[in-house]
Amino acid sequence: MALQFGFTAGDSILITGAASGIGRATALAAARQGLNVAAWDLQAEPLDTLVEEVRELGVLAHAEVADVSEQEAVLEAMAATVRALGPIRMLHNNAGPPSSLPLDFSEGLRISVTSMQMVTEAWIPHRPDAESAMVLTSSVAGNLIGTDNSWYSASKAALVGYVRHLAAYRSAEFRSNALGPGMTLTPRIATFADSEIGQQVLERIPLRRMASPEDIANAALFLLSPSAAYINGVFLPVDGGWGVTQ
Repeated sequence: MALQFGFTAGDSILITGAASGIGRATALAAARQGLNVAAWDLQAEPLDTLVEEVRELGVLAHAEVADVSEQEAVLEAMAATVRALGPIRMLHNNAGPPSSLPLDFSEGLRISVTSMQMVTEAWIPHRPDAESAMVLTSSVAGNLIGTDNSWYSASKAALVGYVRHLAAYRSAEFRSNALGPGMTLTPRIATFADSEIGQQVLERIPLRRMASPEDIANAALFLLSPSAAYINGVFLPVDGGWGVTQ
């Protein structure tokens, strides 16, 4: 049985980075809540597969192949999404580069942080009312745990600062919160848990396992839902207790 968070069936959610991992899990969980789903990603084929699965759950779905780091692509995708589904009450700002990419520091910040700011600003005019909400995917990295990747840690911390700004100054329009996933079993790190360092990290997680994408998706939907109507500006670690062991 799906968790029930009090959503209104027929409302719409936009999820970036929806073709796999956390985004995919959020899209399917949202559809089970009766929400129409707009799914954006760079990967066309898995995005099409996701949309088919969402529609099989009895809701509307719309896909856009879009690079969220490019403003023109974001604006075009948003316009097409609104034409297809109407006003978008909820935004899961999830797309971002993996920490394994050897990005220049400033480019890492642009792709990770500026992209989410552009998506948010493009979404704001298309909300139905002030009962809207945005959640973005940050990380325990840079917020609770230091890593050896400078651009990744800095960008994930910057995203939480952005959420706090929105919560303080844009709350008359929508609520804003941030997720802090720890180690999550997505295709990006599917082999990491089997490595020596992966096993060392797992030993420090009190729950002794990585999160599933569904663990993160459920937290995202809760923060977006009417059940979290008085939660604003929060950074929510979803890490099995990893942060408290540091």
